[in-house]
Amino acid sequence: MTVTIYHNPRCSKSRATLKLLREKGVEAEVVEYLKTPPDKAELVRILNGLGMEPRDLMRRKEAAALGLADDSLGRDALIDAMLENPVLIERPVVENAGKYALGRPPENVLEIL
Repeated sequence: MTVTIYHNPRCSKSRATLKLLREKGVEAEVVEYLKTPPDKAELVRILNGLGMEPRDLMRRKEAAALGLADDSLGRDALIDAMLENPVLIERPVVENAGKYALGRPPENVLEIL
């Protein structure tokens, strides 16, 4: 089983999710997305896999700080902003065999294992 976690080691939820995966015997591929951001196709796959729109996967404080609270911004503009500023992407996201889960709370990821 190849599991990927889009991880920020400074985030407690991300660390807890990675710990939970390891406790379940899953050694996930760890992608520190702030250092290695997803490309557009990958981010769109993540959004589609989660069944979310970009704004749903954006960290609200960071979005507001970057002036992205404007409701008139479309999907492509928000995706582009997330690609340019990966800190906007909520974490952690876990992928397993094309299924995605947001680790908030960490136990959410158990549904896709």
